[in-house]
Amino acid sequence: MAELDGRPVTLAELQTLALTNYGHFTTVRVEDGRVRGLHLHLARLARDCRALFGTDLDVERVRGYARRAVPAGGAVVVRVTVYDPALDIGRIGAEAHPRVLVTTRAAGPVDLPPLRVRTARYERDAPQVKGVGLFGALRERRAAQAAGFDDVLFTDGAGAVSEGGTWNIGFVRGGEVVWPAAEQLRGTTMELLQGLHPWRSEAVRGAAGFEAAFATNAAAGVRAVAAVDAVRLPVAHPVVAALRAAYAALPGEEL
Repeated sequence: MAELDGRPVTLAELQTLALTNYGHFTTVRVEDGRVRGLHLHLARLARDCRALFGTDLDVERVRGYARRAVPAGGAVVVRVTVYDPALDIGRIGAEAHPRVLVTTRAAGPVDLPPLRVRTARYERDAPQVKGVGLFGALRERRAAQAAGFDDVLFTDGAGAVSEGGTWNIGFVRGGEVVWPAAEQLRGTTMELLQGLHPWRSEAVRGAAGFEAAFATNAAAGVRAVAAVDAVRLPVAHPVVAALRAAYAALPGEEL
C-alpha cells in the first residue's frame, strides 16, 4: 500500500523520491493499532520537517493518514515519508509544500537471530535528521554483507562507535547499559529503553571489555549482537533479556 496525502500515489509523484531524493521519514511497527513511542515518532517528523522544509507539519493529519493504512488487528510496519513532489534538483530552494507518503509492509518477527557486524568509518551528513538519502549507509551495509557479516556498525573520524546502518547500538558493562556518545541519529527505541534501565553515555572504541551488545530499532525492538569485528559477545545476557522483555511489555500508544 502506498498513499500520498490519503490517496493512491502516482508514478510521477514517486519519481521525485528516486530522482531528487530529498525528504525525511520515520518507521513504526503497529501492533493491533498501537505504536510504542508514537509521540517520539510524531515529534521527530515535526522537527525534521521544520529542519528540511522550513515549515510546520500537522502531525494529527499524519496520524490520520497512517491510521488508514493499518489493519484492524495484527502487526504491520508503516513508513511515513515527508517530501515535496514538486521540488527538483535544480529548484531545491523553492518554497516547499511537503506532503505525506504512507507505505506499509508485513511486519517480520521480533525474535531475530543475533547480528554479526563489521565496523566501518562513516558519518551521516546530518545525523540529527532521519533523511531519505541512505546511499552512504547502504553502500557500507552492502560491503559488510559481501564480506560475510550481517550488517555494518559505523565509527566516526576519531574511531568512536556511533550507530548501525539503520539501528542504534548499546553495550553492557557491570549491569549498566552504555550508549555510544558519538554523534548519531537518536532512535525512538533507544530513547524508550533509556527510560527503562540505568545507563550512561561514553566514547566507545570497539566491543572489547563489554559483556554484551544489542541493536535497537522500531521494527525489531531489541536484538542481540553476537560479534563486532573479531570480538565475540555472549548473546544470552540477563540485561539484554530484561531490556527485550521490558520493551515488549510497553503498551504502546493508539495510532
